[in-house]
Amino acid sequence: MKFKDYYETLGVPRNATQDDVKRAYRKLARKYHPDVSKDPDAEARFKELGEAYAVLKDPEKRAAYDQMGSQWKTGQDFQPPPGWDAGFEFSGGDFGAGLGGDHSDFFEALFGRQAGAGPRAHRQAQGQDHHAKVLIDLTDAYRGAQRSISLHMPVLDAQGHVTMQERKLDVSIPQGIRAGQHLRLAGQGAPGLGQGTAGDLYLEIAFKPDSQFRVDGRDVYLNLPLAPWEAALGASIAAPTPEGPVQLTIPPGSAAGRQLRLKGRGIPGSPPGDLYVVLAIVLPPADSDAAREAYRAMAKAFDFNPRTKMKGDPS
Repeated sequence: MKFKDYYETLGVPRNATQDDVKRAYRKLARKYHPDVSKDPDAEARFKELGEAYAVLKDPEKRAAYDQMGSQWKTGQDFQPPPGWDAGFEFSGGDFGAGLGGDHSDFFEALFGRQAGAGPRAHRQAQGQDHHAKVLIDLTDAYRGAQRSISLHMPVLDAQGHVTMQERKLDVSIPQGIRAGQHLRLAGQGAPGLGQGTAGDLYLEIAFKPDSQFRVDGRDVYLNLPLAPWEAALGASIAAPTPEGPVQLTIPPGSAAGRQLRLKGRGIPGSPPGDLYVVLAIVLPPADSDAAREAYRAMAKAFDFNPRTKMKGDPS
């Protein structure tokens, strides 16, 4: 997927005001409208203009795009990193709501995410609900936690520029929460009009990237490196878990990829998830004369060909 520079598409600088964006779009839309333009690429160009304007005319989507897009150039390979939109507060139930149309894969990668809890039906004076994604540690889901989070909400200043307004909230993370679940903070959305009540804030939970653990629902996976002799002969290994290390028995003759299930050691719940330890065999480096001689001795000691089941193997 290629990065799209929406500012370049509309021919405006990144510090353009919302009025500048609107004027540039109207001028180019008239020029490339398929009913007017004789340019063979007019329809495609008109579609690109519409997509760029759908983002840059909206302060929330523009701020999110700016946060992600400042380090990329048109045509570069692009993939949004996990959790890029964490801490970004927006109104409504769907980041891409109300845009319609056939947008590019790039657009869908940024704004196609559903916020989860849909918009509620409000009385006219009631404040709008807000949404944000927050990243928590896996251990918070195991134990529960009190956390202070920072959220950023885009607003327009007096000159029509999009700026970010920050606020901090203290949040209780309940034990057993899963990725994709939402926490509702009553009254923390947009204020109501007059005597109207404020909207709510929905926090979508996601886990911070972890170098050791992978999460699937309530189940947790750990890749555990083993030396060849530990896998072949069996061993007792101290294996890390989100709740602390456990002593794990490795059965003799364990192959790479074998999964050892620790029942109930996943994310707490009713029922709790499981923890799966996936075995990975790591070869010691042949980086010395003694190490290379040890490998030669192994080659002589074993009548072993790992490719015997491959078709056409001549050995």
